[in-house]
Amino acid sequence: MLYPVLVGGRWRDAIHPAGSLNAMNPETGKHLPGAYPVSTWPDIGEAVETGAAAAETLSALGPDRIAGFLEALAGTIEIRRASLVETAHLETALPAEPRLGSSEFPRLVDQLRQAARACRDRSWCRASIDTKFNIRAKYGPIGGPVVVFSPNNFPFAFNAVGGGDFAAALAAGNPVIAKANPGHPGTTRIFAECALEALTATGMPGASVQLLYHFGAEDGLRLVSHSSVGATAFTGSRASGMRLKAAADRAGKPIYLEMSSVNPVFILPGALEERAGEIAGELAGSCLLGAGQFCTKPGLIVMPENARAGEFIGRLKEGFERAEPGYVLGRKLIEALQEACIRLRKSGAEPITGGRETGGPGFRFAPTLFRVSGDIFLSSPAAFQVETFGALAVVVLSRDLDAMRRIVSVMDGQLTGSVYSHSSGNDDAAYGLIEPGLRRKVGRLLNDKMPTGVAVTPAMNHGGPFPATGHPGFTSVGLPASMLRFSALHCYDSVRPHRLPAELRDANPTGRMWRLIDGEWTQRGI
Repeated sequence: MLYPVLVGGRWRDAIHPAGSLNAMNPETGKHLPGAYPVSTWPDIGEAVETGAAAAETLSALGPDRIAGFLEALAGTIEIRRASLVETAHLETALPAEPRLGSSEFPRLVDQLRQAARACRDRSWCRASIDTKFNIRAKYGPIGGPVVVFSPNNFPFAFNAVGGGDFAAALAAGNPVIAKANPGHPGTTRIFAECALEALTATGMPGASVQLLYHFGAEDGLRLVSHSSVGATAFTGSRASGMRLKAAADRAGKPIYLEMSSVNPVFILPGALEERAGEIAGELAGSCLLGAGQFCTKPGLIVMPENARAGEFIGRLKEGFERAEPGYVLGRKLIEALQEACIRLRKSGAEPITGGRETGGPGFRFAPTLFRVSGDIFLSSPAAFQVETFGALAVVVLSRDLDAMRRIVSVMDGQLTGSVYSHSSGNDDAAYGLIEPGLRRKVGRLLNDKMPTGVAVTPAMNHGGPFPATGHPGFTSVGLPASMLRFSALHCYDSVRPHRLPAELRDANPTGRMWRLIDGEWTQRGI
Protein backbone atom coordinates (compact mmCIF):
# COMPACT_ATOMS: atom_id res chain seq x y z
CA MET A 1 0.00 0.00 0.00
CA LEU A 2 1.29 3.44 -0.99
CA TYR A 3 0.78 6.65 0.94
CA PRO A 4 -1.51 9.09 -0.92
CA VAL A 5 -0.34 12.31 -2.54
CA LEU A 6 -1.84 15.72 -1.72
CA VAL A 7 -3.16 17.21 -4.96
CA GLY A 8 -5.94 19.71 -5.57
CA GLY A 9 -6.79 20.10 -1.91
CA ARG A 10 -7.28 16.41 -1.09
CA TRP A 11 -5.31 13.29 -0.29
CA ARG A 12 -5.74 10.72 -3.03
CA ASP A 13 -3.97 7.70 -4.48
CA ALA A 14 -1.27 8.40 -7.04
CA ILE A 15 -2.35 7.85 -10.66
CA HIS A 16 -0.24 5.26 -12.48
CA PRO A 17 2.80 5.55 -10.18
CA ALA A 18 6.15 4.55 -11.68
CA GLY A 19 7.14 2.69 -8.55
CA SER A 20 7.70 3.49 -4.91
CA LEU A 21 10.36 4.49 -2.43
CA ASN A 22 10.97 3.81 1.24
CA ALA A 23 12.68 6.00 3.76
CA MET A 24 15.80 4.50 5.32
CA ASN A 25 17.12 4.83 8.84
CA PRO A 26 20.79 5.87 8.50
CA GLU A 27 21.51 4.57 12.01
CA THR A 28 20.53 1.01 11.15
CA GLY A 29 20.89 0.99 7.38
CA LYS A 30 17.41 -0.54 7.13
CA HIS A 31 14.24 0.60 5.39
CA LEU A 32 11.48 2.14 7.49
CA PRO A 33 7.86 0.98 7.19
CA GLY A 34 5.67 2.66 4.59
CA ALA A 35 6.00 3.12 0.83
CA TYR A 36 5.66 6.40 -1.04
CA PRO A 37 4.67 6.66 -4.71
CA VAL A 38 6.89 7.86 -7.53
CA SER A 39 4.41 10.09 -9.36
CA THR A 40 4.04 10.33 -13.13
CA TRP A 41 2.67 13.17 -15.22
CA PRO A 42 -1.04 12.63 -14.40
CA ASP A 43 -0.25 13.59 -10.78
CA ILE A 44 2.18 16.35 -11.71
CA GLY A 45 -0.03 17.84 -14.40
CA GLU A 46 -3.04 18.01 -12.07
CA ALA A 47 -0.90 19.69 -9.41
CA VAL A 48 0.19 22.32 -11.95
CA GLU A 49 -3.36 22.88 -13.20
CA THR A 50 -4.94 23.22 -9.75
CA GLY A 51 -1.95 25.23 -8.50
CA ALA A 52 -2.41 27.71 -11.35
CA ALA A 53 -6.08 28.12 -10.43
CA ALA A 54 -5.13 28.62 -6.79
CA ALA A 55 -2.66 31.33 -7.82
CA GLU A 56 -5.51 33.37 -9.31
CA THR A 57 -7.60 32.97 -6.17
CA LEU A 58 -4.72 33.87 -3.85
CA SER A 59 -4.05 37.11 -5.72
CA ALA A 60 -7.55 38.26 -4.80
CA LEU A 61 -7.47 37.20 -1.14
CA GLY A 62 -4.94 39.72 0.10
CA PRO A 63 -2.02 39.44 2.50
CA ASP A 64 -3.96 39.17 5.76
CA ARG A 65 -5.56 35.86 4.76
CA ILE A 66 -2.23 34.40 3.69
CA ALA A 67 -0.55 35.62 6.87
CA GLY A 68 -3.32 34.00 8.88
CA PHE A 69 -2.63 30.70 7.14
CA LEU A 70 1.11 30.89 7.91
CA GLU A 71 0.35 31.61 11.56
CA ALA A 72 -2.19 28.80 11.73
CA LEU A 73 0.31 26.42 10.14
CA ALA A 74 2.95 27.33 12.73
CA GLY A 75 0.46 26.57 15.50
CA THR A 76 -0.65 23.29 13.96
CA ILE A 77 2.95 22.20 13.50
CA GLU A 78 3.67 22.94 17.16
CA ILE A 79 0.88 20.56 18.15
CA ARG A 80 2.55 17.81 16.09
CA ARG A 81 6.04 18.55 17.41
CA ALA A 82 6.62 15.19 19.11
CA SER A 83 5.67 13.08 16.09
CA LEU A 84 7.66 15.32 13.77
CA VAL A 85 10.81 15.08 15.86
CA GLU A 86 10.45 11.31 16.21
CA THR A 87 9.84 10.77 12.49
CA ALA A 88 12.65 13.09 11.38
CA HIS A 89 15.06 11.39 13.79
CA LEU A 90 14.22 7.95 12.38
CA GLU A 91 14.57 9.14 8.77
CA THR A 92 17.79 11.14 9.17
CA ALA A 93 19.49 9.87 12.36
CA LEU A 94 19.96 13.52 13.31
CA PRO A 95 19.79 13.81 17.12
CA ALA A 96 16.27 14.38 18.41
CA GLU A 97 17.84 16.70 21.00
CA PRO A 98 19.14 19.25 20.76
CA ARG A 99 19.42 19.32 16.95
CA LEU A 100 15.84 18.64 15.86
CA GLY A 101 13.69 19.48 18.85
CA SER A 102 15.48 22.46 20.40
CA SER A 103 17.30 23.96 17.41
CA GLU A 104 15.76 23.28 14.03
CA PHE A 105 12.12 23.04 15.12
CA PRO A 106 12.00 26.50 16.77
CA ARG A 107 13.70 27.93 13.69
CA LEU A 108 11.00 26.40 11.49
CA VAL A 109 8.04 27.88 13.34
CA ASP A 110 9.83 31.21 13.84
CA GLN A 111 10.46 31.66 10.12
CA LEU A 112 6.81 30.88 9.37
CA ARG A 113 5.77 33.61 11.79
CA GLN A 114 8.38 36.00 10.40
CA ALA A 115 6.95 35.36 6.94
CA ALA A 116 3.46 36.11 8.25
CA ARG A 117 4.63 39.41 9.76
CA ALA A 118 6.34 40.43 6.52
CA CYS A 119 3.20 39.55 4.61
CA ARG A 120 1.00 41.68 6.88
CA ASP A 121 3.45 44.57 6.94
CA ARG A 122 3.53 44.73 3.11
CA SER A 123 6.71 46.82 2.99
CA TRP A 124 8.40 43.88 1.24
CA CYS A 125 6.58 44.75 -1.98
CA ARG A 126 8.56 48.04 -2.30
CA ALA A 127 5.64 50.13 -3.45
CA SER A 128 6.81 53.12 -5.50
CA ILE A 129 4.63 56.07 -6.45
CA ASP A 130 5.43 58.97 -8.79
CA THR A 131 2.62 61.49 -8.37
CA LYS A 132 3.81 63.78 -11.21
CA PHE A 133 3.42 61.09 -13.88
CA ASN A 134 0.82 59.05 -11.96
CA ILE A 135 2.87 55.90 -12.35
CA ARG A 136 2.84 53.38 -9.52
CA ALA A 137 4.54 50.00 -9.08
CA LYS A 138 5.02 47.23 -6.56
CA TYR A 139 6.16 43.64 -6.33
CA GLY A 140 3.39 41.06 -6.30
CA PRO A 141 2.85 37.32 -6.81
CA ILE A 142 4.81 35.79 -9.65
CA GLY A 143 1.72 34.43 -11.39
CA GLY A 144 1.81 30.69 -10.87
CA PRO A 145 2.64 27.96 -8.38
CA VAL A 146 6.19 27.79 -7.02
CA VAL A 147 7.86 24.38 -7.16
CA VAL A 148 10.03 23.65 -4.11
CA PHE A 149 12.69 20.90 -4.15
CA SER A 150 13.93 20.30 -0.61
CA PRO A 151 17.38 19.06 0.52
CA ASN A 152 18.02 16.06 2.74
CA ASN A 153 20.08 17.71 5.49
CA PHE A 154 17.46 19.99 7.09
CA PRO A 155 14.21 18.03 7.44
CA PHE A 156 12.52 20.96 9.21
CA ALA A 157 14.08 24.32 8.33
CA PHE A 158 14.36 23.62 4.57
CA ASN A 159 11.48 21.18 4.20
CA ALA A 160 9.50 21.57 0.99
CA VAL A 161 6.41 22.04 3.19
CA GLY A 162 6.94 24.60 5.94
CA GLY A 163 10.60 25.42 5.29
CA GLY A 164 12.16 28.69 4.24
CA ASP A 165 11.45 28.54 0.50
CA PHE A 166 7.88 27.44 1.19
CA ALA A 167 7.30 30.28 3.68
CA ALA A 168 8.75 32.91 1.33
CA ALA A 169 6.72 31.70 -1.66
CA LEU A 170 3.42 31.70 0.27
CA ALA A 171 4.12 35.05 1.92
CA ALA A 172 4.66 36.54 -1.54
CA GLY A 173 1.22 35.30 -2.52
CA ASN A 174 1.97 32.09 -4.41
CA PRO A 175 0.80 28.48 -4.00
CA VAL A 176 3.46 25.80 -3.58
CA ILE A 177 3.96 22.44 -5.26
CA ALA A 178 6.26 20.63 -2.84
CA LYS A 179 8.60 17.88 -3.97
CA ALA A 180 9.61 15.94 -0.86
CA ASN A 181 13.17 14.81 -0.38
CA PRO A 182 13.36 11.00 -0.62
CA GLY A 183 15.35 11.01 2.60
CA HIS A 184 12.47 12.20 4.78
CA PRO A 185 9.10 11.61 3.08
CA GLY A 186 7.31 10.75 6.32
CA THR A 187 8.34 14.01 7.94
CA THR A 188 7.12 15.93 4.90
CA ARG A 189 3.82 14.03 4.91
CA ILE A 190 3.13 15.18 8.48
CA PHE A 191 3.90 18.76 7.51
CA ALA A 192 1.48 18.48 4.59
CA GLU A 193 -1.23 17.15 6.92
CA CYS A 194 -0.69 20.23 9.08
CA ALA A 195 -0.82 22.47 6.01
CA LEU A 196 -4.13 21.06 4.78
CA GLU A 197 -5.62 21.49 8.25
CA ALA A 198 -4.46 25.13 8.35
CA LEU A 199 -5.72 25.79 4.81
CA THR A 200 -9.16 24.51 5.75
CA ALA A 201 -9.25 26.51 8.99
CA THR A 202 -8.35 29.78 7.26
CA GLY A 203 -10.47 29.40 4.12
CA MET A 204 -7.51 29.25 1.76
CA PRO A 205 -7.68 27.47 -1.62
CA GLY A 206 -6.99 23.77 -1.09
CA ALA A 207 -4.38 23.68 -3.84
CA SER A 208 -2.30 26.38 -2.14
CA VAL A 209 -0.13 23.53 -0.82
CA GLN A 210 0.36 20.29 -2.75
CA LEU A 211 2.74 17.41 -2.11
CA LEU A 212 4.36 14.90 -4.44
CA TYR A 213 6.94 12.58 -2.90
CA HIS A 214 9.05 11.81 -5.95
CA PHE A 215 9.07 11.72 -9.75
CA GLY A 216 11.46 10.90 -12.55
CA ALA A 217 14.17 13.24 -13.77
CA GLU A 218 12.50 13.94 -17.11
CA ASP A 219 9.22 14.81 -15.42
CA GLY A 220 11.14 17.18 -13.16
CA LEU A 221 12.56 18.98 -16.20
CA ARG A 222 9.09 19.18 -17.72
CA LEU A 223 7.66 20.56 -14.48
CA VAL A 224 10.12 23.42 -13.94
CA SER A 225 9.68 24.52 -17.58
CA HIS A 226 5.87 24.31 -17.62
CA SER A 227 4.14 27.46 -18.88
CA SER A 228 1.85 27.62 -15.83
CA VAL A 229 4.63 27.37 -13.22
CA GLY A 230 5.71 30.65 -11.66
CA ALA A 231 9.18 29.77 -10.40
CA THR A 232 11.25 26.99 -8.83
CA ALA A 233 13.42 26.78 -5.72
CA PHE A 234 15.98 23.98 -5.63
CA THR A 235 18.52 22.95 -3.00
CA GLY A 236 20.72 20.02 -3.91
CA SER A 237 23.59 18.84 -6.05
CA ARG A 238 25.22 20.94 -8.72
CA ALA A 239 24.63 18.29 -11.40
CA SER A 240 20.88 18.11 -10.77
CA GLY A 241 20.57 21.86 -10.29
CA MET A 242 22.24 22.62 -13.60
CA ARG A 243 19.95 20.26 -15.50
CA LEU A 244 16.89 21.87 -13.97
CA LYS A 245 18.28 25.34 -14.65
CA ALA A 246 18.87 24.54 -18.32
CA ALA A 247 15.28 23.37 -18.73
CA ALA A 248 13.82 26.35 -16.86
CA ASP A 249 16.02 28.84 -18.74
CA ARG A 250 14.94 27.46 -22.11
CA ALA A 251 11.34 28.11 -21.10
CA GLY A 252 12.08 31.53 -19.59
CA LYS A 253 11.09 30.37 -16.12
CA PRO A 254 12.86 31.70 -12.99
CA ILE A 255 14.70 29.09 -10.96
CA TYR A 256 16.67 29.74 -7.77
CA LEU A 257 19.39 27.24 -6.97
CA GLU A 258 21.56 26.46 -3.98
CA MET A 259 24.13 23.95 -5.21
CA SER A 260 27.78 23.88 -4.21
CA SER A 261 30.10 25.59 -1.74
CA VAL A 262 33.31 24.70 0.12
CA ASN A 263 33.12 27.81 2.36
CA PRO A 264 36.82 28.70 2.66
CA VAL A 265 38.32 29.77 5.98
CA PHE A 266 41.44 31.97 5.75
CA ILE A 267 43.68 32.11 8.83
CA LEU A 268 46.08 35.04 8.71
CA PRO A 269 49.60 34.88 10.24
CA GLY A 270 48.86 36.95 13.34
CA ALA A 271 45.79 34.90 14.22
CA LEU A 272 47.76 31.68 13.85
CA GLU A 273 50.49 33.04 16.12
CA GLU A 274 48.03 34.38 18.68
CA ARG A 275 45.50 31.57 19.12
CA ALA A 276 46.21 28.53 16.93
CA GLY A 277 44.72 26.04 19.39
CA GLU A 278 41.53 28.02 19.93
CA ILE A 279 40.89 28.38 16.19
CA ALA A 280 41.65 24.71 15.58
CA GLY A 281 39.02 23.77 18.17
CA GLU A 282 36.42 26.05 16.59
CA LEU A 283 37.22 24.72 13.16
CA ALA A 284 36.93 21.07 14.18
CA GLY A 285 33.56 21.75 15.80
CA SER A 286 32.28 23.54 12.71
CA CYS A 287 33.52 20.87 10.27
CA LEU A 288 32.04 18.03 12.31
CA LEU A 289 28.70 19.65 13.20
CA GLY A 290 25.87 17.47 11.94
CA ALA A 291 28.44 14.97 10.62
CA GLY A 292 29.61 17.69 8.22
CA GLN A 293 26.25 17.81 6.43
CA PHE A 294 25.77 21.57 6.44
CA CYS A 295 25.83 23.59 3.23
CA THR A 296 27.98 26.08 5.16
CA LYS A 297 30.49 23.51 6.43
CA PRO A 298 34.10 24.77 6.10
CA GLY A 299 35.61 22.50 3.48
CA LEU A 300 38.78 24.44 2.71
CA ILE A 301 41.20 25.99 5.22
CA VAL A 302 43.85 28.32 3.81
CA MET A 303 46.71 29.24 6.16
CA PRO A 304 50.40 30.20 6.15
CA GLU A 305 53.03 27.50 5.94
CA ASN A 306 55.08 28.60 8.92
CA ALA A 307 56.38 27.35 12.25
CA ARG A 308 52.91 27.32 13.85
CA ALA A 309 51.24 25.39 11.01
CA GLY A 310 52.31 22.00 12.34
CA GLU A 311 50.87 22.72 15.77
CA PHE A 312 47.61 23.92 14.27
CA ILE A 313 47.21 20.87 12.03
CA GLY A 314 48.07 18.62 14.96
CA ARG A 315 45.34 20.16 17.10
CA LEU A 316 42.87 19.95 14.23
CA LYS A 317 43.75 16.29 13.67
CA GLU A 318 43.19 15.59 17.36
CA GLY A 319 39.75 17.18 17.16
CA PHE A 320 38.82 15.08 14.14
CA GLU A 321 40.06 11.84 15.70
CA ARG A 322 38.51 12.49 19.10
CA ALA A 323 35.03 12.95 17.65
CA GLU A 324 32.63 10.05 17.36
CA PRO A 325 31.77 9.61 13.65
CA GLY A 326 28.25 10.82 12.99
CA TYR A 327 25.68 9.18 10.76
CA VAL A 328 25.45 10.46 7.21
CA LEU A 329 22.10 10.59 5.49
CA GLY A 330 22.51 7.66 3.10
CA ARG A 331 24.70 5.18 1.27
CA LYS A 332 25.21 7.60 -1.63
CA LEU A 333 26.96 10.04 0.69
CA ILE A 334 29.36 7.31 1.82
CA GLU A 335 30.17 6.63 -1.83
CA ALA A 336 30.65 10.36 -2.49
CA LEU A 337 33.08 10.62 0.44
CA GLN A 338 35.06 7.65 -0.84
CA GLU A 339 35.21 9.18 -4.31
CA ALA A 340 36.34 12.51 -2.83
CA CYS A 341 39.23 10.83 -1.02
CA ILE A 342 40.36 9.17 -4.25
CA ARG A 343 40.11 12.45 -6.17
CA LEU A 344 42.05 14.41 -3.57
CA ARG A 345 44.86 11.87 -3.43
CA LYS A 346 45.15 11.81 -7.22
CA SER A 347 45.28 15.61 -7.22
CA GLY A 348 48.25 15.69 -4.86
CA ALA A 349 46.65 16.07 -1.42
CA GLU A 350 48.12 14.16 1.50
CA PRO A 351 45.74 12.35 3.90
CA ILE A 352 46.12 13.29 7.55
CA THR A 353 43.38 11.27 9.18
CA GLY A 354 40.15 9.41 8.36
CA GLY A 355 39.26 8.46 4.82
CA ARG A 356 37.36 5.26 5.59
CA GLU A 357 33.92 3.96 6.40
CA THR A 358 33.56 2.88 10.01
CA GLY A 359 32.36 -0.56 11.05
CA GLY A 360 29.00 -1.45 12.51
CA PRO A 361 25.45 -0.86 11.30
CA GLY A 362 24.29 2.27 9.55
CA PHE A 363 26.12 4.86 7.49
CA ARG A 364 29.17 6.40 9.16
CA PHE A 365 32.45 7.72 7.79
CA ALA A 366 35.48 8.66 9.85
CA PRO A 367 36.10 12.44 10.01
CA THR A 368 38.62 13.07 7.26
CA LEU A 369 41.36 15.66 6.88
CA PHE A 370 43.75 16.32 3.99
CA ARG A 371 46.59 18.78 3.44
CA VAL A 372 47.95 20.22 0.21
CA SER A 373 50.47 22.89 -0.72
CA GLY A 374 49.28 26.20 -2.10
CA ASP A 375 51.27 25.57 -5.28
CA ILE A 376 49.46 22.30 -5.97
CA PHE A 377 46.12 23.95 -5.22
CA LEU A 378 46.88 26.75 -7.68
CA SER A 379 47.85 24.24 -10.36
CA SER A 380 44.45 22.50 -10.16
CA PRO A 381 41.97 24.59 -8.12
CA ALA A 382 38.83 22.88 -9.45
CA ALA A 383 39.89 19.54 -7.94
CA PHE A 384 39.81 21.01 -4.43
CA GLN A 385 36.54 22.93 -4.74
CA VAL A 386 34.08 20.07 -5.20
CA GLU A 387 31.60 20.19 -2.34
CA THR A 388 31.50 16.92 -0.41
CA PHE A 389 28.78 16.42 2.18
CA GLY A 390 30.29 14.91 5.29
CA ALA A 391 33.07 15.56 7.78
CA LEU A 392 35.84 16.14 5.23
CA ALA A 393 38.10 19.19 4.92
CA VAL A 394 41.31 20.18 3.14
CA VAL A 395 44.06 22.37 4.63
CA VAL A 396 45.89 24.47 2.03
CA LEU A 397 49.36 25.65 3.13
CA SER A 398 50.26 28.93 1.47
CA ARG A 399 53.90 30.06 1.03
CA ASP A 400 53.13 33.72 1.65
CA LEU A 401 50.38 36.34 1.54
CA ASP A 402 50.73 36.88 -2.18
CA ALA A 403 50.11 33.17 -2.76
CA MET A 404 47.08 33.41 -0.45
CA ARG A 405 45.78 36.32 -2.53
CA ARG A 406 46.21 34.24 -5.70
CA ILE A 407 44.31 31.38 -4.07
CA VAL A 408 41.43 33.78 -3.49
CA SER A 409 41.58 34.84 -7.15
CA VAL A 410 40.93 31.29 -8.42
CA MET A 411 38.12 30.55 -5.97
CA ASP A 412 34.68 29.63 -7.28
CA GLY A 413 31.65 31.46 -5.96
CA GLN A 414 30.85 30.43 -2.38
CA LEU A 415 28.06 30.83 0.14
CA THR A 416 30.51 32.00 2.81
CA GLY A 417 34.10 33.04 3.34
CA SER A 418 35.69 33.48 6.77
CA VAL A 419 38.85 35.36 7.76
CA TYR A 420 40.56 34.89 11.13
CA SER A 421 42.93 37.70 12.07
CA HIS A 422 44.92 38.97 15.08
CA SER A 423 42.68 40.51 17.74
CA SER A 424 44.85 43.64 18.05
CA GLY A 425 44.93 44.53 14.35
CA ASN A 426 48.32 43.05 13.54
CA ASP A 427 46.80 41.42 10.45
CA ASP A 428 45.07 44.51 9.07
CA ALA A 429 47.49 44.88 6.17
CA ALA A 430 47.16 41.19 5.31
CA TYR A 431 43.38 41.45 5.58
CA GLY A 432 43.46 44.33 3.11
CA LEU A 433 45.18 42.06 0.57
CA ILE A 434 42.70 39.19 0.99
CA GLU A 435 39.34 40.83 1.59
CA PRO A 436 38.67 42.67 -1.72
CA GLY A 437 38.95 39.50 -3.79
CA LEU A 438 37.15 37.36 -1.25
CA ARG A 439 34.29 39.85 -0.98
CA ARG A 440 33.51 39.30 -4.67
CA LYS A 441 33.53 35.51 -4.30
CA VAL A 442 31.17 35.00 -1.35
CA GLY A 443 27.63 35.81 -0.32
CA ARG A 444 28.42 36.17 3.40
CA LEU A 445 31.79 37.39 4.67
CA LEU A 446 32.67 36.51 8.27
CA ASN A 447 35.41 37.72 10.59
CA ASP A 448 36.74 35.49 13.38
CA LYS A 449 33.68 33.28 13.21
CA MET A 450 32.82 29.92 11.68
CA PRO A 451 30.09 29.93 9.03
CA THR A 452 27.87 27.02 10.10
CA GLY A 453 25.29 29.14 11.95
CA VAL A 454 22.71 30.71 9.62
CA ALA A 455 20.50 33.07 11.61
CA VAL A 456 16.98 33.74 10.31
CA THR A 457 17.21 37.52 10.31
CA PRO A 458 16.36 40.14 7.67
CA ALA A 459 20.07 40.95 7.24
CA MET A 460 21.12 37.36 6.46
CA ASN A 461 22.36 36.37 3.01
CA HIS A 462 22.28 32.65 2.38
CA GLY A 463 23.32 32.91 -1.24
CA GLY A 464 26.34 33.79 -3.31
CA PRO A 465 27.94 33.82 -6.76
CA PHE A 466 27.79 30.80 -9.07
CA PRO A 467 28.13 27.87 -8.48
CA ALA A 468 27.09 28.40 -4.87
CA THR A 469 23.74 29.53 -6.29
CA GLY A 470 22.31 30.34 -9.69
CA HIS A 471 22.07 34.10 -9.05
CA PRO A 472 24.18 36.28 -6.73
CA GLY A 473 21.42 38.79 -6.01
CA PHE A 474 19.10 36.64 -3.93
CA THR A 475 19.01 34.82 -0.61
CA SER A 476 17.07 31.76 0.53
CA VAL A 477 17.22 32.81 4.20
CA GLY A 478 16.21 36.18 5.60
CA LEU A 479 12.74 37.69 5.37
CA PRO A 480 11.48 39.69 3.58
CA ALA A 481 14.39 39.60 1.08
CA SER A 482 13.87 35.90 0.29
CA MET A 483 10.30 36.66 -0.83
CA LEU A 484 11.48 38.71 -3.81
CA ARG A 485 12.58 35.54 -5.62
CA PHE A 486 8.94 34.61 -6.06
CA SER A 487 7.57 37.98 -7.15
CA ALA A 488 6.98 40.03 -10.29
CA LEU A 489 7.12 43.81 -10.64
CA HIS A 490 3.63 45.14 -11.36
CA CYS A 491 3.41 48.66 -12.80
CA TYR A 492 0.25 50.79 -13.08
CA ASP A 493 0.29 53.80 -15.41
CA SER A 494 -2.58 56.28 -14.96
CA VAL A 495 -4.82 53.54 -13.57
CA ARG A 496 -7.96 54.86 -11.89
CA PRO A 497 -7.61 55.04 -8.09
CA HIS A 498 -10.34 52.54 -7.22
CA ARG A 499 -8.72 49.99 -9.56
CA LEU A 500 -5.31 50.14 -7.90
CA PRO A 501 -4.16 47.55 -5.37
CA ALA A 502 -4.42 48.86 -1.80
CA GLU A 503 -0.63 49.24 -1.50
CA LEU A 504 -0.58 51.81 -4.33
CA ARG A 505 -3.57 53.95 -3.44
CA ASP A 506 -3.09 57.36 -1.86
CA ALA A 507 -3.89 56.16 1.65
CA ASN A 508 -1.34 53.92 3.35
CA PRO A 509 -3.24 50.60 3.76
CA THR A 510 -1.71 49.77 7.14
CA GLY A 511 -0.43 53.15 8.32
CA ARG A 512 2.95 51.49 8.86
CA MET A 513 3.91 50.24 5.41
CA TRP A 514 6.98 51.88 3.89
CA ARG A 515 6.53 53.27 0.37
CA LEU A 516 8.76 55.26 -1.98
CA ILE A 517 6.68 58.35 -2.79
CA ASP A 518 8.28 60.87 -5.13
CA GLY A 519 11.73 59.64 -4.20
CA GLU A 520 11.21 59.59 -0.43
CA TRP A 521 10.74 56.49 1.69
CA THR A 522 7.81 57.29 3.95
CA GLN A 523 4.86 55.87 5.87
CA ARG A 524 2.62 58.84 5.17
CA GLY A 525 -0.26 58.88 2.75
CA ILE A 526 -0.70 61.18 -0.22
